[in-house]
Amino acid sequence: MAQGRRLVSSAPSTAGPARKDWHDGLVESKLGLDERTRKKGGEAVGPNPTDRGKPGSKHHLVTDRNGVPLAVVLTAANVHDSQVFKELVDAFEPIKHPGRGRPHSRPEKLHADKGYDFPRCRAVLRRRGIKSRISRRGKDTSERLGRHRWVVERTLAWLVRYRRLAVRYKRRADIHQAFLHLGCSLICLNHLS
Repeated sequence: MAQGRRLVSSAPSTAGPARKDWHDGLVESKLGLDERTRKKGGEAVGPNPTDRGKPGSKHHLVTDRNGVPLAVVLTAANVHDSQVFKELVDAFEPIKHPGRGRPHSRPEKLHADKGYDFPRCRAVLRRRGIKSRISRRGKDTSERLGRHRWVVERTLAWLVRYRRLAVRYKRRADIHQAFLHLGCSLICLNHLS
């Protein structure tokens, strides 16, 4: 535009001649239409069967009778509880009792809900010398084992108090696992004080 608000006949040309090695048209992309650069949702995330298939994670937890966490494992939400049972039982350290005599290396018995009612879970406990108190699917009601099961549910509720564990914000599973261990450490600290 000129000073008098009129169009100038030609704009001054400052651009030089076009380079010969520059691509004139569209170039082929390395990614196809159906490919993404990264998997959406991050590691250890799967469709939650109880929440309309939304992506999520699940915390598997072993506690003592007071609700102090002994071991915790992070998996995708669609991983069945019985698939990580062996890893969960092997994750907690041997229990050392004060006093005389040989310390017990394993607990005497383990209470679990109906999600662990599989022969492979009972075999894992039998090989380690632990009595299994697992509720049977279709036979036992929640009244009998519910007296012991509420302790684990309460500890899971304590973990959800920490906002970083209630909703998973991080893509990387190792960061979420670190927050999970930190939350368990804070629960142990609260129990000691």
